[in-house]
Amino acid sequence: MNKQRLKLFKKSDLASLTKFRSGEIKFGERIHTLESHDSWYNELAALDARYAVIGIPEDIGVKANLGRSGTSTAWQSFLNSFLNIQHNRFCKGSWVTLIGHLDFAEEQEEANKLDPNNREDRKRLFELVSLIDKEVSHTIANIVKAGKIPIVIGGGHNNSYGNIKGTALAKGKPINVVNFDAHTDFRPLEGRHSGNGFSYAFEEGFLKNYFIFGLHENYTSKTVFNDIKLHADRVKYNTYEQIRIRKEKSFDTELLTAQKHIDNNTYGIEIDLDAVPMVASSAITPTGFSAERLRQFIHYFAKSRNVGYIHLCEGAPSLDYEQNNHLVGKLIAYLVTDFIKSNTERI
Repeated sequence: MNKQRLKLFKKSDLASLTKFRSGEIKFGERIHTLESHDSWYNELAALDARYAVIGIPEDIGVKANLGRSGTSTAWQSFLNSFLNIQHNRFCKGSWVTLIGHLDFAEEQEEANKLDPNNREDRKRLFELVSLIDKEVSHTIANIVKAGKIPIVIGGGHNNSYGNIKGTALAKGKPINVVNFDAHTDFRPLEGRHSGNGFSYAFEEGFLKNYFIFGLHENYTSKTVFNDIKLHADRVKYNTYEQIRIRKEKSFDTELLTAQKHIDNNTYGIEIDLDAVPMVASSAITPTGFSAERLRQFIHYFAKSRNVGYIHLCEGAPSLDYEQNNHLVGKLIAYLVTDFIKSNTERI
């Protein structure tokens, strides 16, 4: 492990971000941190806390996919909210270890100078994403081997690949995934970016069954639909329009349909925030499932013993031009605690 990549979150960081108030206990006062870079894995394994939070503040994969940068800012926004929620009987900070984040600042600096519309520059962006893949999959594999459930925050949806590969390597077999998303991210294997994390994981044998929940019909190409059709037994989906516009399918029944497809094996929960209307994200949408529906979705899928990890990505607080940029972090904090509460019920 390249020790320089993983930046552990220190106790002093907790103190600087937690807003202490008399008569209250905040998450930041009870959450676990790790002390030793050299043996963080053993330290994590020895803790009782079941959930391990890790940040990936980067937007290189989004840029390589010709998207708008900004997903690198979600991690900090999330921490500001998450560490200041109440530690109470519904959700306890002591259930969680805050590991820290993977540092790709140098790569980010290089990517900022590259033009994705230039062929050579885009090729270099693909290479940088592949480098990120290696670090993410290695770190996730270690967290899962330590017996913890990774809660992965930030970055583009390119990081689905590292989450899937890392979990599959730790489990010694391919895993399943349910993805709440306006897009499939099952695009052609043209070089790594945020639009093909799942197709690469599928092609390389790390992803077995895949369900995309709430696809937007206007943003899924004929080619991608054809590719899905070729693997219809393993890749299934529904669309937002089928459920909410034409009412051909019901939200609750579709939860069950997706569950049947993935809940026979370890599975990951992937959440793309650009599926929720008006959330500052790399591909912001004016229409889609509400934040409340997303919370219900997470509550439903977090209950299973087969849950391997959850990843919340594509939020981009810096793209909130009205300067409500704390809202993205606040939403992610709600989603994380919904996941923890629901998952804890089953254990």
